[in-house]
Amino acid sequence: MKNTLLPTLTESLQEAIQQAQSVNAHQDAQVTFDRLHQDLEAQNPQAADLLAILWREYLGAQRSATFWKELCQVEKHLSERLSESHLQLKQNYLRLMQEQ
Repeated sequence: MKNTLLPTLTESLQEAIQQAQSVNAHQDAQVTFDRLHQDLEAQNPQAADLLAILWREYLGAQRSATFWKELCQVEKHLSERLSESHLQLKQNYLRLMQEQ
């Protein structure tokens, strides 16, 4: 039974990890992981507890990575807008100097 259970657990974990790649799918990933956790807990409660800890850390890391990625995008857009404004101001200044 252990030999047939291991590939199923591995596949379930891979599926949960794949689902967790998107923050929007974390609920589905949690459902998949909960099934995996229940199966593993029946066989090895200590391993199930350790896996649960790692899973929570993984989800936290995924959320953090998504947050920082989005923050970097916002910063990039602000920087681009600032550069455009600076260029526009510089052009306006040069135009003003030519008119005088």
